[in-house]
Amino acid sequence: MCTLEKRGKIFILTLTGEGDEHRLNPTLVDAIHSAIRRVRAECVSSESSALITTAQGKFFSNGYDLAWAGSSQSRIELMASKLTSLVADLISLPMPTIAAVSGHASAAGFILALSHDYVLMRKDRGFLYMSEVDINRVIPAWFIALLECKIGSPLARRDVALRAAKVTAKEAVEKGIIDSAHDGAAETVSAAIRLGEQLVGRGWDGHVYAQIRMKLLARVLDEISVSSTRSRM
Repeated sequence: MCTLEKRGKIFILTLTGEGDEHRLNPTLVDAIHSAIRRVRAECVSSESSALITTAQGKFFSNGYDLAWAGSSQSRIELMASKLTSLVADLISLPMPTIAAVSGHASAAGFILALSHDYVLMRKDRGFLYMSEVDINRVIPAWFIALLECKIGSPLARRDVALRAAKVTAKEAVEKGIIDSAHDGAAETVSAAIRLGEQLVGRGWDGHVYAQIRMKLLARVLDEISVSSTRSRM
């Protein structure tokens, strides 16, 4: 499902399974969230650390597990509720976060990647894809808030949300969606580790870092809060 290892002050969370699409059903989201809680428990906020999230196989994450949800609205709401809780925890995590996107990242999987501070991607395989308009689903308000915070160009946001563009790594760099593109999965993870080491080397206070991030993404957190309140009604 996922593994967590620590190399010095860098935590590496890997979604496991070479043939897995890493669909975000409750079991996988709970496993990721459990790993994030372990990272939070093991780090000292006054010391510098970093988190890298990556995945095995051709998918980083292919989004919500719609096959598991079927036509059950309660299952769809459960997946959404668990993902909002996970992303809120990522936003408040007291360290820099890096997504090493090793393959396709679609819909909620794309959002999971964008929930990290830095996004690196392999350029030999995979694309970023908000599929909602293609599958007749409305993009949640907090997804839109995150897209607005993370993608500076209105044209790029239009193409992602309203054209369901399948954005390659090269295009994503050009559009300012990701930070860099690399030759393969291993190279992407290696680059993420190098970046993590650079960030750790800055010696930032994790608590201060998290507070600044939470202010930068305040609208996302507000929309998550609204979404969570509605799901409890």
